[in-house]
Amino acid sequence: MIINKFDITGKKAIVTGAAQGLSYGMAEGLMEAGVEVVIMDLSPKTEEVAAGFVAKGYKCHGLIANIGDKNSRETAFAKAVEILGGLDILVNGAGVQKRHKSEEFPLEDWDFVININLTSVFALCQLAARHYLKNGGGKIINIASMLSFFGGYTVPAYAASKGGVAQITKAFSNEWAGKNINVNALAPGYMDTEMNVALVNDPGRNTEILNRIPAGRWGTPEDMKGVVVFLSSSASDYLNGAIIPIDGGYLNR
Repeated sequence: MIINKFDITGKKAIVTGAAQGLSYGMAEGLMEAGVEVVIMDLSPKTEEVAAGFVAKGYKCHGLIANIGDKNSRETAFAKAVEILGGLDILVNGAGVQKRHKSEEFPLEDWDFVININLTSVFALCQLAARHYLKNGGGKIINIASMLSFFGGYTVPAYAASKGGVAQITKAFSNEWAGKNINVNALAPGYMDTEMNVALVNDPGRNTEILNRIPAGRWGTPEDMKGVVVFLSSSASDYLNGAIIPIDGGYLNR
Protein backbone atom coordinates (compact mmCIF):
# COMPACT_ATOMS: atom_id res chain seq x y z
CA MET A 1 0.00 0.00 0.00
CA ILE A 2 1.20 3.50 -0.81
CA ILE A 3 0.78 4.70 2.78
CA ASN A 4 3.51 2.27 3.85
CA LYS A 5 6.03 4.10 1.66
CA PHE A 6 5.69 7.15 3.91
CA ASP A 7 6.53 5.16 7.07
CA ILE A 8 9.93 6.18 8.46
CA THR A 9 9.51 4.68 11.92
CA GLY A 10 12.84 3.58 13.34
CA LYS A 11 15.02 5.54 10.89
CA LYS A 12 18.10 7.40 12.14
CA ALA A 13 18.75 11.07 11.34
CA ILE A 14 21.17 13.93 11.90
CA VAL A 15 19.73 17.45 11.72
CA THR A 16 22.16 20.36 11.93
CA GLY A 17 21.17 23.72 13.37
CA ALA A 18 18.20 22.16 15.13
CA ALA A 19 18.42 24.01 18.44
CA GLN A 20 16.11 26.64 16.93
CA GLY A 21 14.23 27.85 13.88
CA LEU A 22 13.30 25.82 10.82
CA SER A 23 15.70 23.03 11.70
CA TYR A 24 14.04 22.62 15.09
CA GLY A 25 10.72 22.18 13.29
CA MET A 26 12.16 19.69 10.81
CA ALA A 27 13.80 17.65 13.58
CA GLU A 28 10.54 17.66 15.51
CA GLY A 29 8.63 16.52 12.41
CA LEU A 30 11.00 13.60 11.94
CA MET A 31 10.66 12.59 15.58
CA GLU A 32 6.87 12.83 15.37
CA ALA A 33 7.14 10.35 12.50
CA GLY A 34 9.12 7.91 14.63
CA VAL A 35 12.71 8.81 13.70
CA GLU A 36 15.57 8.84 16.20
CA VAL A 37 17.40 12.15 15.80
CA VAL A 38 20.74 13.69 16.73
CA ILE A 39 20.44 17.46 16.73
CA MET A 40 23.84 19.03 16.01
CA ASP A 41 24.27 22.71 16.81
CA LEU A 42 26.82 25.21 18.14
CA SER A 43 24.26 26.63 20.59
CA PRO A 44 24.98 25.93 24.28
CA LYS A 45 21.26 25.12 24.56
CA THR A 46 21.56 22.13 22.21
CA GLU A 47 21.56 19.49 24.94
CA GLU A 48 18.74 21.29 26.76
CA VAL A 49 16.67 21.31 23.57
CA ALA A 50 17.33 17.59 23.09
CA ALA A 51 16.31 16.91 26.68
CA GLY A 52 13.05 18.76 26.00
CA PHE A 53 12.31 16.44 23.08
CA VAL A 54 13.12 13.40 25.23
CA ALA A 55 10.70 14.68 27.87
CA LYS A 56 8.00 14.62 25.19
CA GLY A 57 8.71 10.95 24.58
CA TYR A 58 10.91 11.28 21.48
CA LYS A 59 14.27 9.65 20.79
CA CYS A 60 16.65 12.60 20.61
CA HIS A 61 20.30 13.32 21.34
CA GLY A 62 22.07 16.67 21.42
CA LEU A 63 25.61 17.25 20.17
CA ILE A 64 27.28 20.65 20.49
CA ALA A 65 29.53 21.07 17.47
CA ASN A 66 30.99 23.76 15.25
CA ILE A 67 30.20 22.47 11.78
CA GLY A 68 32.31 25.27 10.32
CA ASP A 69 35.43 23.63 11.76
CA LYS A 70 36.67 20.51 9.93
CA ASN A 71 37.80 18.60 13.01
CA SER A 72 34.71 19.45 15.06
CA ARG A 73 32.43 18.58 12.13
CA GLU A 74 34.03 15.21 11.42
CA THR A 75 34.24 14.25 15.08
CA ALA A 76 30.59 15.18 15.68
CA PHE A 77 29.41 13.29 12.59
CA ALA A 78 31.23 10.13 13.65
CA LYS A 79 29.89 10.49 17.19
CA ALA A 80 26.33 10.97 15.91
CA VAL A 81 26.51 7.84 13.76
CA GLU A 82 27.89 5.93 16.74
CA ILE A 83 25.09 7.16 19.01
CA LEU A 84 22.42 6.28 16.46
CA GLY A 85 23.99 2.99 15.43
CA GLY A 86 23.79 4.04 11.77
CA LEU A 87 22.39 6.79 9.59
CA ASP A 88 19.48 6.98 7.14
CA ILE A 89 18.79 10.73 6.87
CA LEU A 90 20.95 13.86 6.90
CA VAL A 91 19.27 17.27 7.05
CA ASN A 92 21.73 20.13 6.50
CA GLY A 93 19.70 22.79 8.26
CA ALA A 94 22.33 25.04 9.85
CA GLY A 95 22.74 28.47 8.30
CA VAL A 96 23.94 32.01 9.01
CA GLN A 97 23.35 35.46 7.58
CA LYS A 98 25.32 38.71 7.34
CA ARG A 99 24.01 41.97 5.84
CA HIS A 100 26.08 44.79 4.33
CA LYS A 101 26.00 46.83 1.17
CA SER A 102 27.76 44.77 -1.48
CA GLU A 103 30.50 47.33 -2.03
CA GLU A 104 31.21 47.33 1.72
CA PHE A 105 30.76 43.61 2.43
CA PRO A 106 33.74 42.51 4.61
CA LEU A 107 35.70 39.57 3.25
CA GLU A 108 35.73 37.96 6.68
CA ASP A 109 31.92 37.96 6.71
CA TRP A 110 31.90 36.49 3.18
CA ASP A 111 34.22 33.69 4.32
CA PHE A 112 32.12 33.05 7.45
CA VAL A 113 28.83 32.73 5.54
CA ILE A 114 30.27 30.64 2.70
CA ASN A 115 32.01 28.31 5.16
CA ILE A 116 28.87 27.57 7.22
CA ASN A 117 26.24 27.68 4.49
CA LEU A 118 28.11 25.96 1.66
CA THR A 119 31.45 24.39 2.56
CA SER A 120 30.12 22.59 5.63
CA VAL A 121 27.11 21.37 3.65
CA PHE A 122 29.42 19.99 0.96
CA ALA A 123 31.57 18.25 3.58
CA LEU A 124 28.64 16.76 5.50
CA CYS A 125 27.10 15.47 2.26
CA GLN A 126 30.41 13.74 1.54
CA LEU A 127 30.52 12.18 5.00
CA ALA A 128 26.94 10.95 4.70
CA ALA A 129 27.47 9.60 1.19
CA ARG A 130 30.56 7.65 2.24
CA HIS A 131 28.49 6.02 4.97
CA TYR A 132 25.54 5.37 2.64
CA LEU A 133 27.73 3.83 -0.08
CA LYS A 134 28.85 1.21 2.43
CA ASN A 135 25.39 0.63 3.89
CA GLY A 136 22.91 0.46 1.03
CA GLY A 137 21.93 4.10 0.56
CA GLY A 138 20.16 6.92 2.35
CA LYS A 139 18.64 10.39 2.15
CA ILE A 140 20.26 13.83 2.14
CA ILE A 141 18.10 16.94 2.48
CA ASN A 142 19.81 20.29 1.99
CA ILE A 143 18.30 23.68 2.76
CA ALA A 144 18.41 26.10 -0.13
CA SER A 145 16.48 29.41 -0.19
CA MET A 146 14.48 31.80 -2.32
CA LEU A 147 17.94 33.30 -2.91
CA SER A 148 18.85 30.14 -4.77
CA PHE A 149 16.61 31.73 -7.44
CA PHE A 150 16.96 35.48 -6.74
CA GLY A 151 19.90 37.73 -5.97
CA GLY A 152 18.60 39.34 -2.82
CA TYR A 153 19.67 42.72 -1.43
CA THR A 154 22.66 43.41 0.85
CA VAL A 155 23.21 39.64 1.23
CA PRO A 156 25.67 38.67 -1.56
CA ALA A 157 27.37 35.97 0.51
CA TYR A 158 24.08 34.38 1.52
CA ALA A 159 22.83 34.47 -2.07
CA ALA A 160 26.06 32.90 -3.33
CA SER A 161 25.98 30.22 -0.66
CA LYS A 162 22.37 29.25 -1.32
CA GLY A 163 22.89 29.27 -5.06
CA GLY A 164 25.79 26.94 -4.39
CA VAL A 165 23.65 24.64 -2.23
CA ALA A 166 21.20 24.26 -5.11
CA GLN A 167 23.99 23.44 -7.54
CA ILE A 168 25.83 20.90 -5.38
CA THR A 169 22.49 19.23 -4.69
CA LYS A 170 22.09 18.73 -8.45
CA ALA A 171 25.73 17.70 -8.91
CA PHE A 172 25.61 15.11 -6.14
CA SER A 173 22.36 13.66 -7.46
CA ASN A 174 24.01 13.05 -10.85
CA GLU A 175 26.66 10.85 -9.22
CA TRP A 176 24.70 9.23 -6.41
CA ALA A 177 21.15 8.70 -7.70
CA GLY A 178 22.12 5.35 -9.20
CA LYS A 179 23.62 4.28 -5.88
CA ASN A 180 20.41 4.54 -3.84
CA ILE A 181 21.28 7.96 -2.42
CA ASN A 182 18.70 10.70 -2.76
CA VAL A 183 19.93 14.30 -2.56
CA ASN A 184 17.27 17.01 -2.65
CA ALA A 185 16.92 20.52 -1.29
CA LEU A 186 14.12 22.57 0.24
CA ALA A 187 13.93 26.28 -0.57
CA PRO A 188 12.03 28.03 2.24
CA GLY A 189 10.27 31.26 1.41
CA TYR A 190 9.71 34.03 3.91
CA MET A 191 9.62 32.26 7.27
CA ASP A 192 8.68 33.70 10.64
CA THR A 193 11.89 32.70 12.45
CA GLU A 194 14.67 34.34 14.43
CA MET A 195 16.55 35.20 11.23
CA ASN A 196 13.67 37.34 9.95
CA VAL A 197 12.57 39.13 13.12
CA ALA A 198 13.58 42.54 11.70
CA LEU A 199 11.48 42.01 8.56
CA VAL A 200 8.45 40.73 10.46
CA ASN A 201 8.58 43.75 12.76
CA ASP A 202 8.98 46.27 9.92
CA PRO A 203 5.40 47.27 8.97
CA GLY A 204 6.36 48.42 5.47
CA ARG A 205 8.44 45.39 4.52
CA ASN A 206 6.03 43.01 6.24
CA THR A 207 3.13 44.33 4.14
CA GLU A 208 5.21 44.26 0.96
CA ILE A 209 6.19 40.63 1.55
CA LEU A 210 2.70 39.47 2.49
CA ASN A 211 1.26 41.10 -0.63
CA ARG A 212 3.43 38.82 -2.77
CA ILE A 213 2.66 35.56 -0.92
CA PRO A 214 -0.53 34.00 -2.35
CA ALA A 215 -1.03 32.04 0.89
CA GLY A 216 -1.32 35.41 2.66
CA ARG A 217 0.97 34.59 5.58
CA TRP A 218 4.56 33.97 6.57
CA GLY A 219 5.72 30.37 6.74
CA THR A 220 6.55 28.61 10.00
CA PRO A 221 8.73 25.67 11.04
CA GLU A 222 5.53 23.60 11.06
CA ASP A 223 5.29 24.09 7.28
CA MET A 224 8.60 22.25 6.80
CA LYS A 225 7.58 19.04 8.52
CA GLY A 226 5.51 17.24 5.89
CA VAL A 227 7.94 17.63 3.01
CA VAL A 228 10.91 16.60 5.19
CA VAL A 229 9.09 13.40 6.14
CA PHE A 230 8.28 12.81 2.45
CA LEU A 231 11.90 13.30 1.35
CA SER A 232 13.05 10.99 4.15
CA SER A 233 10.71 8.20 3.07
CA SER A 234 10.74 5.63 0.28
CA ALA A 235 7.82 7.55 -1.28
CA SER A 236 10.47 9.93 -2.67
CA ASP A 237 12.88 7.30 -3.97
CA TYR A 238 12.64 8.50 -7.60
CA LEU A 239 13.01 12.19 -6.69
CA ASN A 240 16.59 13.37 -6.95
CA GLY A 241 18.32 16.71 -7.43
CA ALA A 242 15.12 18.69 -6.88
CA ILE A 243 14.98 22.17 -5.34
CA ILE A 244 11.52 22.33 -3.76
CA PRO A 245 10.07 25.75 -2.82
CA ILE A 246 8.24 25.91 0.52
CA ASP A 247 7.03 29.44 -0.01
CA GLY A 248 3.23 29.75 0.03
CA GLY A 249 3.35 30.39 -3.73
CA TYR A 250 5.80 33.31 -3.53
CA LEU A 251 7.73 32.26 -6.65
CA ASN A 252 4.55 32.30 -8.73
CA ARG A 253 3.83 36.02 -8.31
